[in-house]
Amino acid sequence: MYRSFTLSLLLTLGTLFSFAQTSSTLYVPRDIGIAYKKGTRSPDGKPGPRYWQNTGRYSITVTAMPPDRTIQGSEQIVYSNNSPDTLKYIVIRLVQNIHKPGVARYGDADSLYFNSGVHIDNYTENGETKAWHDPNGHATWQGVRLSQPLLPHDSVKLSIDWHYEISLKSGREGMLDSTTYYLAYFYPRVSVYDDYNGWDMLNFTDGQEFYNDFNDYSLQVKVPANYIVWSTGTLQNPTEVLQPAFAAKLAQSMTSDQVVHIATKADEASKSVTIAAPVNTWKWSAADISDVTVALSDHYVWDGTSVLVDDASGRRTSVQSAFNDTAMDFHHAAAFGSHAIGWFSHNWPGVAFPFPKMTLVQGYADMEYPMMVNDGSNDDLNFSRLVADHEIAHSYFPFYMGINESRYAFMDEGWATTLELLIGRTELKGDSADQFYRDFRVDYWIHDPSSNEDLPIITPSNNLSGAAYGNNSYGKASLGYLAVKDLLGDDLFRKSLHAYMDRWHGKHPVPWDFFYSINDASGKNLNWFWNNWFFSNGYIDLAIRDVAASGSGYAVSIENIGGFDAPFDLHVHYVDGTTDVLHSTPQVWSTGDKTIKVPVPTKKKIQSILLNGGIFMDADNSNNTWKAN
Repeated sequence: MYRSFTLSLLLTLGTLFSFAQTSSTLYVPRDIGIAYKKGTRSPDGKPGPRYWQNTGRYSITVTAMPPDRTIQGSEQIVYSNNSPDTLKYIVIRLVQNIHKPGVARYGDADSLYFNSGVHIDNYTENGETKAWHDPNGHATWQGVRLSQPLLPHDSVKLSIDWHYEISLKSGREGMLDSTTYYLAYFYPRVSVYDDYNGWDMLNFTDGQEFYNDFNDYSLQVKVPANYIVWSTGTLQNPTEVLQPAFAAKLAQSMTSDQVVHIATKADEASKSVTIAAPVNTWKWSAADISDVTVALSDHYVWDGTSVLVDDASGRRTSVQSAFNDTAMDFHHAAAFGSHAIGWFSHNWPGVAFPFPKMTLVQGYADMEYPMMVNDGSNDDLNFSRLVADHEIAHSYFPFYMGINESRYAFMDEGWATTLELLIGRTELKGDSADQFYRDFRVDYWIHDPSSNEDLPIITPSNNLSGAAYGNNSYGKASLGYLAVKDLLGDDLFRKSLHAYMDRWHGKHPVPWDFFYSINDASGKNLNWFWNNWFFSNGYIDLAIRDVAASGSGYAVSIENIGGFDAPFDLHVHYVDGTTDVLHSTPQVWSTGDKTIKVPVPTKKKIQSILLNGGIFMDADNSNNTWKAN
């Protein structure tokens, strides 16, 4: 999700241990330590020999008949217990309950947001109808005791019918307008049961995001005639729901490098796009994916194109957009998405885009979902493109990697922010991308001296709020990733990042899996760096303390006041008018010394020196300049 945090800080956490940067070991929570002992995870960063994760097969039918706000659904779930544990109960996620008055949520809400939550109309277990009891305290999950314990390597079949009233106020989901709906978190689902935490029973607060298993989905969406549906997955029956000319244009867009206008404003107005049945059933399927979402409208226009993502196989990804014709920036959305997906596939992270489709929907949330984004419209085309870049980058983190966003948001938001900068440098002129990054991702953190800002990045996200959550998850974490990229160099960093992604895609990595994977793949013990950036309460503040003649040149004494081992440049200006720029990676701090000497090997007389961190902004620039007497 794309966020900026500029308001007053809220804090719900005490303290975490802080470790000296010279420590050769990392703090490991007891639950992760137990996972190592069980053999489900390994200190070399690989999944352990006994790693497992549970999964489900979902067959969902959902009916939306605007302007009726009632969303009705039914589903069958075959949930497989791949763990070594016998499960006496399961946990069902009911995220729509976030709209019930009295539910704890991240921020304020008004009357347009509220509804009565999700209502379970029927619940069966292995064909046996069972009574359903609503969650206590309006929770967004419910524990359900099983009639028969679910043994290891066995499965249970659940059937659930439900309904809810779609929220009038769209955020991450809800009504975009009176006949345009965005359905997210619309179906009851089995929560994650994992190897280190057991059942995930964190309440959704509409702040921190999600943690889902990888499941297989078949989805049927029933809507009135003249409504188009966009969804996660691959459309299975285009000729059953679209008139032949529009089915042909959709097919054309799947292999085209150019944007195809599948359905224009005039097409929508003529009501000639879909099959003229009272109700059309759009059928979708998606395999090994963490969620499905749906958008539907009777007037959104529809563009499509495609992009080559895997040169070896020739595999392409379909890129589509759905938007109100008045949103000028969204007329570029399919092209923006195509460029981003191609760039991410071939540059950073340099992994072929893992999904067959991406749809950019005009909404309000600036929010990512598997194969879908719900983005607001902006007058600034560059900002619209930046938001699209960020949300599409989430396809890798968390949707390819299975990250627990609700506990470790920096593992996905930090990466999306990093990729947003790297692609932005190719899209914007001059220093514009770096300047935007400094203004939007770093400035509010580095110039806020409150103790909330100094909480370690590793602090569990569900215990943070406000800027403490936002800066830890986005800017600070992104700077940490960019710092280790600078330390290792692009080639070794790419090799190490790919090792982590290869090991953990389709699984559930935790931060230690990332740290140890990078150590293992790079052949370097970077625990001093991880401790410094992710486990300490440091910040960036460097100072020039002294410049002295040394041998055949000079030695510049740099003090690390703030504690973060940041890279920096020394801009050395000589009396003859020439300039050198000397770069130091974070490696210069690896000894743990708080003051280091940087050599300037020259016989020329120095006039002045400027210490410049670039995007690694300094909290106090008053001591970053030295001038000769």
